[in-house]
Amino acid sequence: MISREHIEALGRICGPKGSTTDPDVLAPHLSEWRDKFTGKTALMLMPQTAAEAAAAVAYCNDHSIALVPQGGNTGLVGGSLPGLGKADEILVSTKRMSRIVTVDADNYSITAEAGCTVAALQAAAEAENRLFPLSLASEGSCTVGGIVSTNAGGVHVVRYGNTRALTLGIEAILPDGSIYDGLTSLRKDNTGYALDQLLIGAEGTLGLVTRATFKLYPKEVERHTLWLGVNSVKDALSLLSSAREATGDRVSVFELMPHTGLEFVLNHIPDTRNPLDTAHLWYLLIDIGTSAPDTALKTAIENWVETALSNGLVQNGAIATSGKQASAFWQLRESMSEAQKHEGASIKHDISVPVSNVPAFIEEATATLEKTYSGVRVTPFGHLGDGNLHFNVMQPKGADKTEFLAHWEAMNELVHDIVINYGGSISAEHGIGSLKKAELARTKPKAALTAMKSIKQALDPKGIMNPNVLFE
Repeated sequence: MISREHIEALGRICGPKGSTTDPDVLAPHLSEWRDKFTGKTALMLMPQTAAEAAAAVAYCNDHSIALVPQGGNTGLVGGSLPGLGKADEILVSTKRMSRIVTVDADNYSITAEAGCTVAALQAAAEAENRLFPLSLASEGSCTVGGIVSTNAGGVHVVRYGNTRALTLGIEAILPDGSIYDGLTSLRKDNTGYALDQLLIGAEGTLGLVTRATFKLYPKEVERHTLWLGVNSVKDALSLLSSAREATGDRVSVFELMPHTGLEFVLNHIPDTRNPLDTAHLWYLLIDIGTSAPDTALKTAIENWVETALSNGLVQNGAIATSGKQASAFWQLRESMSEAQKHEGASIKHDISVPVSNVPAFIEEATATLEKTYSGVRVTPFGHLGDGNLHFNVMQPKGADKTEFLAHWEAMNELVHDIVINYGGSISAEHGIGSLKKAELARTKPKAALTAMKSIKQALDPKGIMNPNVLFE
């Protein structure tokens, strides 16, 4: 138990508005969307400045009190919930550190505090005629600190890269309470170790992110959204290559959905419909955009689709003629996770393989699962453009939910072994958290895992920073 003395001392550091022990206030911060984990803590701190955060972390370090950083609490792997391990942990929320610090349109950069949402970043950039390209389903709630700590991806990675590629600089509180000021907006800085890169994707184990600076891009003024039906993932992969070539590499979204997944959406999500009058094994949602009006782009896209129809790579397709129609296309993709809930339990895998290996991976993994677990409904969907799939396995119709979910670990191992054989990763964008610690230990090369642990020990010798994630 954390003593009353420590709770009161930390409360004084962050002030009356910056701490709470109220169970009703704490409750929403102690569970995730999947309801797979439930945390516990006696105290949540909500610092408003980096100085307050630094003082709180220093106090925790001096008294060996473990802490867990939390942003928008949109994670899915138990990475930002306190109390999941043996240690008593306090929660440090960045919700009161939510300002846009500056938008530098000429430098194409934006700086914001850790509690600022991705949606707020997008809006601030757009107000300056710029684009912050990171986009994901939780963008209205997920925050700067969270996307940095998990190296978030989303739907635009095929063109703009993930958070690591977009980050220019970071300010963070290190485990001893010192403030690491790497908040640069430079594109070139060869002055030793790239410490920012250690903090990105570290899931709060090496420090508490308080601010970050990101790259911006020219605002898109023209966007074309397509919904295509195809016969195979192999055909979809061929279309990805030809689309990038035909449009001058302006494909910003290239999403894959199986017909099974589309049926889930149409059956359970109101006001949805298939844009095509024919059913197909697979569907593609594609966005192609440009920052300057380009009448030739529309023609190039139409010619590309016509060619794909004539050579059989595309079976049927639609190009949105309005923003409303484009939104209807997008609703089908964005409703996939919610629709699956109505079909029963699912065992999920957030994996990536080299784009060229996606068709073979899906074929082998699906066949192996269907042979091993009779009646399962394999539903892979996601970001074909960068090789990241949400490889979800639905329970058989009529099966017992509890009995099905008992296969979680064994099914994860089966799928992950196939992923590794195809040169992939067991965590593409959600992180390791508490959920995948054992799998990380099982699949990560020994030298890499040893180096990671050495870095953790060097920066956090007392092990106070999010101690229940990444490592067993």
